[in-house]
Amino acid sequence: MNERDASLKEARKAESNTEGAPRLSRRLFYWWALFTAGLLLIFLGIPAILIEWATRRLKVVYPVAVFGARIWLRLIGARVHVKGGENLERGRAYVLISNHRSYIDSPALLAFLKKRLGFIAKKELLRVPVLGQGMRYVNAIAIDRSNRTRAIQTMQTAAERLRSGISYIVFAEGTRAKEGEFLPFKKGAFYLAIETQAAIAPVAIQNTDKLMGKGKSQARPGSVAITILPPVETAGLSADADIEELIEKVHSMIAMELKIESREKD
Repeated sequence: MNERDASLKEARKAESNTEGAPRLSRRLFYWWALFTAGLLLIFLGIPAILIEWATRRLKVVYPVAVFGARIWLRLIGARVHVKGGENLERGRAYVLISNHRSYIDSPALLAFLKKRLGFIAKKELLRVPVLGQGMRYVNAIAIDRSNRTRAIQTMQTAAERLRSGISYIVFAEGTRAKEGEFLPFKKGAFYLAIETQAAIAPVAIQNTDKLMGKGKSQARPGSVAITILPPVETAGLSADADIEELIEKVHSMIAMELKIESREKD
C-alpha cells in the first residue's frame, strides 16, 4: 500500500469515527428519553391514578399529566414554541387535527395548548402499563379501526365529551409519519366535527421528527414549532356532500404550513 492509499484509508476511518460518535450519542439519548418517560409514569402517574380511583372525587390525573409532560419535554431538551394561540377562542371546544411524526407530539400539545384536551388514540396504547390506565382519566379514547361498530361508538363518546367543552386532538394520518412525510387523512375526525358542528382547528407540528423520528431509535434535544391555523367552520356542512372537500382543505392548510405539497387528492 502506497502512502496515498494509506492516507485515504485513514481519512475514511476518521470520517467513519466522526459519524459514529453522534449516532451513538443519539441512540443513548433515545434510551434516556424512554427511561425518563417510564420513571415519570411510575412516580407521577401511578400515585395520581390511585388517588383519583380511590377518592372518585379528586381530579388529579389530568393536571399531573400536564405537569409530567412539561417535565419530560424539559428532560429531553425539547423547547416548544406555539404560534397562533389567538385562533382558539376561550370557552369553545374544537376538533384539533394535527400531523403526527413523533412520540413528542402528544406531550407537547398536552402541555402547551391552553385547552382542556382529549385524545383519540389507537387501541394498542391501552395495553401500555400505567399509560393505558391513565388514558381513561384524561379524556383519551382508544379507537379500534378494525371494528367499525366499536369505532363508531368511540366517535359517539368523543362527540358527547366535545359537546361538554373538551377539545379533541386527532392525528388524522392514523399513524406516525416518517421524517418529512405527510400522509393522507382518515375521515373519522371530520365526521366527528360535522356531527357536532364543531370547528376544526388545523395544527402543524414541525421538527419533532428530527428530534425523535419514527423508526430511527435516535433522539436529540432541539426546538419544536406548533402552529395553530385559523379554524375551519363546519356549521351547515353535510357528511355525505361536504366531507371530501373539508378533508382536502384542512390537509392543504397544514401542508402549506409544513411547506409540503398536499397529496390528499392522490
